[in-house]
Amino acid sequence: MRAVPLKLAPGSDLRESLQQLAQQHQCEGFVLGVVGNLSRAAFQCPGQAQPTVMEGDLEIITLNGTISPAAVHLHLSLSDGACQVWGGHLEPGTLVLKGADLLVGLLEDASGPAAPMAPQPEEATPRVELAVLPSCPWSRRAVRLLRTLQIPHTVSSIEDDAAAEAVMSRSGMRTFPQVFIDGEVIGGYDALSDWHASGRLSGLR
Repeated sequence: MRAVPLKLAPGSDLRESLQQLAQQHQCEGFVLGVVGNLSRAAFQCPGQAQPTVMEGDLEIITLNGTISPAAVHLHLSLSDGACQVWGGHLEPGTLVLKGADLLVGLLEDASGPAAPMAPQPEEATPRVELAVLPSCPWSRRAVRLLRTLQIPHTVSSIEDDAAAEAVMSRSGMRTFPQVFIDGEVIGGYDALSDWHASGRLSGLR
């Protein structure tokens, strides 16, 4: 795999730019990371007949999925000016506002007969757990920090009162996000930021 940076100028179509990258290199790949904002976002929500289109100063939160010379399949989440989170299947017409920086993993084309695959070690359970509220900006910052640092983690989105009571009973905390490391609560976003500042988070990769 090659990690290829992609810098998009204002007015660039996010979806079309990624497909052009795949066509230029004639290989498949996936989005590793993204930072930027949008002036217009078009995305398909589940169960809706037509794409949702939003305009304004929109911050990209996540962009996940695959690209190939023939097609792209990407899911976008973004935040509006009121810190409300939206998202769905990325559609054409999603335009960059001031700029966007992406890192794309491109898969090398391996010609010839496929070599036997070596046994893969069983993946360890991530040591970091997050309990988050979907509408909480500090929860989104915690998730973004871990993704940026490439720290393996699991995220539990608290969608109802029963789930909230269960996690608050476990942690003894009443605020979110709640961060657990090796099963023990360390606090919220400030505690996670302190772990990062002290260098302890890097040991959890």
